[in-house]
Amino acid sequence: MKEPNQKTWGKKLLSGLKQLSIMLILFILVSTVVDLWRGKDLPTESLPTMTAVDLNGDLVDVLAMSYDDAVLVYFWGTWCPVCQFVTPAVDILSEHYSVVSVAMSSGSDKKMKHFLSDKGYTLSTINDRQGFLSRKWSVQVTPTVMVFKNGELQYYTTGFTSLPGMWWRLLTA
Repeated sequence: MKEPNQKTWGKKLLSGLKQLSIMLILFILVSTVVDLWRGKDLPTESLPTMTAVDLNGDLVDVLAMSYDDAVLVYFWGTWCPVCQFVTPAVDILSEHYSVVSVAMSSGSDKKMKHFLSDKGYTLSTINDRQGFLSRKWSVQVTPTVMVFKNGELQYYTTGFTSLPGMWWRLLTA
């Protein structure tokens, strides 16, 4: 049996890295196009207010908060399978950045508090029981992540989003 030499091994490694790079670029391109298409109905001029009382009884005004620091707004649901992977990352970010989560059609305040406590989540959560806030913002897909800075929507993405992706959006807003 002939063993591959280092030259052959190196060529295979370079070929694999090239394929991985192409796949990554294609993924980013497709993801960007999908986000743009999904966000076509999203208000960009004369943004609606995003003011509500969270589950702790605190008044949350996202646009006002965004004048101090970038604010990540996370629309999600307890019933959303993808959110099970994204919510822990959002909770980690909430320890270091301004984060407001909006739980869409996920039950009563009592049920939501129990869910958050059971999972160990500490992020500020608005319970959008009837989906009024999500409809006002034309959110149709969960999870949806928005980043606001200086009263303006800077970033918008839907579906699975990684912790580094959200962190990067907050830093560049």
